[in-house]
Amino acid sequence: MSSEKIETNGRITATKKRTEDMSLDLALRPGNFEEYVGQENIKNNLKILIEASKRRGDPLEHLLFYGPAGLGKTTLAHLIAKETNSQIKITSGPAIEKVGDLASILTNLTAGDILFIDEAHRLNKLIEEILYPAMENRSLDIIIGKGPSARTIQLELPPFTLIAATTRVALLSSPLRSRFSGGSFRLDFYNQANIERIIKRSAGILGVKIEDAAIPLIASRSRCTPRIANRLLKRARDYAEVKGKGIITTPLAEEALKLLEIDELGLEAADRKILETIIKKFAGGPVGLSTMAASIMEEEDTIEEIYEPYLMQLGFLERTPRGRCATVHAYEHLGLKAPGDQQKLI
Repeated sequence: MSSEKIETNGRITATKKRTEDMSLDLALRPGNFEEYVGQENIKNNLKILIEASKRRGDPLEHLLFYGPAGLGKTTLAHLIAKETNSQIKITSGPAIEKVGDLASILTNLTAGDILFIDEAHRLNKLIEEILYPAMENRSLDIIIGKGPSARTIQLELPPFTLIAATTRVALLSSPLRSRFSGGSFRLDFYNQANIERIIKRSAGILGVKIEDAAIPLIASRSRCTPRIANRLLKRARDYAEVKGKGIITTPLAEEALKLLEIDELGLEAADRKILETIIKKFAGGPVGLSTMAASIMEEEDTIEEIYEPYLMQLGFLERTPRGRCATVHAYEHLGLKAPGDQQKLI
């Protein structure tokens, strides 16, 4: 087996998946709510909603899932489709560029279908306006022609459920958020115990041999995120196959994580670069998002959606009206001395 499988340059938190990872992620996806680890309150609410809709014989009401990337929003949508015996049609906000794109999707739905829109915060306002009557009245208003001769045709849509997912709920307009009558649910980061359960389950599905002591080690570096936990497990498996006898031992897991430049808190090189840039180039902050993105040659959306949530959860980063600031904890983690005025809030 080639050592090229070890990701020395790739980012574990990258939003673009490799083909291998995509196929394996599908295999690791839970098949029912019992297999879905964590988010207990959300699962309990969804079970009630699904059972109530079945007893009434009505489609499930529209749902919104939001929270950091990799926590299971897409997986929940698939589980809901299975539990309701519905077909799920999947698209994303950036893919719906024109009104015609949305009209084509909506008119091809059949009764009881689920429409899942990922990255819903990237829907443009015109598309949102078309969604309002579709969600409320199951109707689609299409304007034909221009000027004085323009006329509106109203098409009736079959009963359907819209499930939207977003990492940036604040970017959704208030009228759109209010139309998710089934509820809006925030997915939180997972605790250590749940991540360990996920790793153990995934190892069984993949046929990976792993020592019990290595599971907490990998879990502690997984940024409290199931998607990252599964990726670290796969990279540790690759390393164990190349450098060991195919069994993930604690020493081999530590070596694999070191090769990936992931420290004891799950921070990778890009996380540390963000903190070091704020501290060394901008005296600890505040620094604006666009300035920071240009300094580290990274996209603003990637910083805001992928890196910042975990850094803020650890207490390493603060968002202030004037920009981002590194905290005393960030200085300590990097082994740097914080200036005397660092504790003061901007």
